[in-house]
Amino acid sequence: MGTAVDDPAAEFHAFFENHYAELARLAYLLTGEPDAADDLAADALLALWHHWDRVRAAEHPVAYARGVVTNLARTRIRSAVRERRRIALFWSHRDERTENPDVSAVVDVQAALRRLPFRKRACVVLRHAFDLSEKDTALALGISVGTVKSQTSKAMAELERSLGAVDAPRRMQTAATAPRLTRPAGGRD
Repeated sequence: MGTAVDDPAAEFHAFFENHYAELARLAYLLTGEPDAADDLAADALLALWHHWDRVRAAEHPVAYARGVVTNLARTRIRSAVRERRRIALFWSHRDERTENPDVSAVVDVQAALRRLPFRKRACVVLRHAFDLSEKDTALALGISVGTVKSQTSKAMAELERSLGAVDAPRRMQTAATAPRLTRPAGGRD
């Protein structure tokens, strides 16, 4: 039977037992989220296990492990910030209102939009109702500018078929500037 030095699995197990709590505490202090802290510590130790030969040869394996946790926490925080920005951008509203909107047109556009797949609907709403550029729409949705262009084009074609080619642009503009008739439950439909 080999010693811990000869057995990489036993050596990793000892490293895990000695440092998991410390790494989870570090992750918690970086993120402020207890559940995320456990996940990040576990993910970091999994990454360390996959490269255990390199880690155990390092001069300071614990410092290496702390670096992995820090990088994972940074990635998680950046992802959360991007997601919050996307949500805020998507659900923010303009104060522009139209006096006496064409309510039937608004209802027709809302119904037509609900029939579109989410990505197409999001592209149309962000581009036409919120006047975002293709670049800003792509950033908000986490997709490429080319995808925004194609999804918007396809969605507008579907809306024109659904609403009637002559009326679609006017109805979209009326719906974009009209006061909200109904608020989607939970912020989504």
